[in-house]
Amino acid sequence: MPASRNTRRRIAMISDHASPLAPVGSVDSGGQNIYVAQVARHLVRMGYGVDVFTRRDDSNLPDILPWEDGVRIIHVPAGPASFIPKEQLLPHMEEFTRYLRKFMKRQDNRYDFIHAHFWMSALVAADLKKDLGIPYTITFHALGRVRRQHQGEADGFPDVRFEIEERTIAEADAVIAECPQDALDLQLLYGADAAKLAIIPCGFDPSELWPLKQAFARESLGLPHDERIILQLGRMVPRKGVDNAVQAFARLVQMHGVKARMVIVGGGSETPDPKVTPEIGRLQELARELGVQELVTFAGRQGRKALKYYYSAADVFVSTPWYEPFGITPVESMACGTPVIGSNVGGIKYTIQDGKTGYLVPPQEPDILAVRLEELCRSPSLLRRFGRQSIRRVNEFFTWKSVAESIASLYEKVLTNTEEAGYTRISHALNTSQRLPAQSLWRSPISARELENRPLKG
Repeated sequence: MPASRNTRRRIAMISDHASPLAPVGSVDSGGQNIYVAQVARHLVRMGYGVDVFTRRDDSNLPDILPWEDGVRIIHVPAGPASFIPKEQLLPHMEEFTRYLRKFMKRQDNRYDFIHAHFWMSALVAADLKKDLGIPYTITFHALGRVRRQHQGEADGFPDVRFEIEERTIAEADAVIAECPQDALDLQLLYGADAAKLAIIPCGFDPSELWPLKQAFARESLGLPHDERIILQLGRMVPRKGVDNAVQAFARLVQMHGVKARMVIVGGGSETPDPKVTPEIGRLQELARELGVQELVTFAGRQGRKALKYYYSAADVFVSTPWYEPFGITPVESMACGTPVIGSNVGGIKYTIQDGKTGYLVPPQEPDILAVRLEELCRSPSLLRRFGRQSIRRVNEFFTWKSVAESIASLYEKVLTNTEEAGYTRISHALNTSQRLPAQSLWRSPISARELENRPLKG
């Protein structure tokens, strides 16, 4: 249950590299930034006090920034005040921790709870719990061992990440998994205690994303009205599988004879620039090799206000990463009434209902993706039905409001337990079943998996 205004809880959110202020779409800015921003906003609206601690990466940033809805963003001096790839941040985490320890000791009212985002933030939280006795939960957003399985030598994080993840999972008061697969990975790869796991998804904001008339959206963006539009939107990094989408698009046009255009949104600059975002250069070269360069539009990074136009203008949204802890963009597309064809991995296989709101396909299989694209592109009635069912599903289960309510419920369960037991155990209430799936703290990934394909209501 939420904290009351009379007993205002104070939450310290630690997000080492992902600031709510960062423009989304570049290499190190994506779903975690959105998650932290939205959850912080909604917790404040529920009566919590929230401070977000993130590393200062620009010397012009203020020490403390009063932000939207009363959220404060504290810019932590840790390393040079400039961009550092997250793979190189670990040496600066000790300085990060020292600053937070001093900052928290200076506060008139102590923080009641720490919510850490990503494994380095979890390390900071674990050390602060040891020093100051503040309980914490973790949302990892990605797990090191899963990443290493898929990226191999291309994974730039140090091996010590695995040990840190093990330690912080063991010492956490609760761990938030973003989907059933995430919970299963936490148990199988890290030995996480199932009693500590809460499966709480990501979401979308209905005040930010809603369906627009397709013709209006296309007119606003200058897109043609007489072509099928295939959209890909998100971070421009290899693991997102945008190359797979480009290859499938080429097959759709050349082998299946569908008149279509592909629009790719994302990157580190508003104008697509391979020097800023090398992945864009790789994708542009791939489109040239496949002979579809004139049919693939790179739109660069777009502001949040523009996204509903792109989602609504599209006939189909494609998201086929190699792996994905959750994947916010499919939910956003569904919120705008655009069906999604997504990889049968991670959170994507949880949000999409195969054959009801879109299709699930194997990652890195452009031939299969092309077949599914043709099926949707040639069936206006199927597009409409999937679109309606997508809107209904995400509004029922995946809003940021319901996500924040579930997170607040988790905070309160942990705090109630720690107040009663002095941090000796996690309350068994973490395993109780509530409204499923968006507000659930499921008993196990197995029971969650059984619910993934539950029929749509209505």
